[in-house]
Amino acid sequence: MSARPEPTRWYSLRRRLLVWLLGGLSLGWLAALVFTYFDAHHEIDELFDDQLVQVARVMLALAEEYDDDEDLVWRTDRGHKVEKRFVFQIWDESGRLLARSPGAPRHALAARDGFSDTHALGSGRWRCYSLWDREGRLRVQVAENHHVREEISGHIASRLLLPASFGLPLLGVWIWFSARHSLAPLDDIAREIAARAPETLEPVTPDVAPREIRPLVLAMNSLFGRVSRTLEQERRFTADAAHELRTPLAAIVAQAQVAGRARDAAERAHALGQIATSGRRAGRLVEQLLTLARLDPAAGLPMTPLRLDRLAADECAEHGAAALARDISLELEVEEEAMVSGQADMLRILLRNLLDNALRHTSRGGRVVVRVSGRGLSVADDGPGIPAQARAQVLRRFHRLAGQEVEGSGLGLSIVARVAALHRARLELEDNRPGLVVRLEFPAA
Repeated sequence: MSARPEPTRWYSLRRRLLVWLLGGLSLGWLAALVFTYFDAHHEIDELFDDQLVQVARVMLALAEEYDDDEDLVWRTDRGHKVEKRFVFQIWDESGRLLARSPGAPRHALAARDGFSDTHALGSGRWRCYSLWDREGRLRVQVAENHHVREEISGHIASRLLLPASFGLPLLGVWIWFSARHSLAPLDDIAREIAARAPETLEPVTPDVAPREIRPLVLAMNSLFGRVSRTLEQERRFTADAAHELRTPLAAIVAQAQVAGRARDAAERAHALGQIATSGRRAGRLVEQLLTLARLDPAAGLPMTPLRLDRLAADECAEHGAAALARDISLELEVEEEAMVSGQADMLRILLRNLLDNALRHTSRGGRVVVRVSGRGLSVADDGPGIPAQARAQVLRRFHRLAGQEVEGSGLGLSIVARVAALHRARLELEDNRPGLVVRLEFPAA
């Protein structure tokens, strides 16, 4: 029992495009925002550090102008609001605090010279810079609250975030509109196919369509073409089968009527014999039709290595009684073992139809020879043969040569051709002078 296929997981292509494109733009915008924020913060740090150095040098130059330390005065008043974010201290070489700004502590802002970060002021992180004069008598320490720098960086980031809050929704609407407009040809093709009648299998030819769906349209048109050819073949097959079955069935009805009106036992026996003959003919035709029905969908036969000479020997043995009944010499000549890749049942059908055709078209006292050599075999008879110009037609279904006296359905050689095609074997019809030789050559196993 075959496993049931998994159900198709459907998704919206428009929604997927919208999510992926808008998500990618959002991530790209966010990455640019983060990069810009940190880059701006770095540049602002360098700018404010340079300002700290300049302020420290200016204050140190002013402090060096005074010879008397008493001239350095304290500032105790609260000035501009910036003073809450900026403090300074001036120290002498003995570690005495000479001056400080309002809000600056009485202990040193930093223990080492140069730049350092400190939390000594108790209100967040401060950036500190310490500088000594050339004689080593005075030391200036200036510090700035990091909040100033973060405030400016955040202001820059907010300026970048503001366009994104308006731009991304607009981009989302534009992407949705673009995807809807670009995928509209798919909806048009779907509506065109949905509106078709079941028997309409003409190619789909949209007026305008994107190149990306061209392979899909070509594959669909190719499928329509194959389905159309298959349906046409089935129609012809059904019509031909009905035509061929009409003859034996009509004969059975006619002979049954004759048997019913028979005047004596001999006439009745003759009519019943004709009914039996027509019945056998109809049965053979039905059997061949069923064989063709099996072969048509069998494009994927499982192939295994087989001994072709043994299959030929088995079929010759089965047809031995029929050959004896017609006083026909049925011979098998095996030149060497023939190993081929194939399907045993199909090859038996091929050999059976070849032998049936040869025995039915060979006159009493004739000869049928089956030769097996290498990767091929041939079946030769000494019957009437087939003209060269008609050999291509006899491989078609229900085709019979004009003027033939032997009853048949015209399916035997078409079955042989079909089995040969499934096995990728080369089939040739040749003269036997007199008679016909059917030659088959199989690919290597």
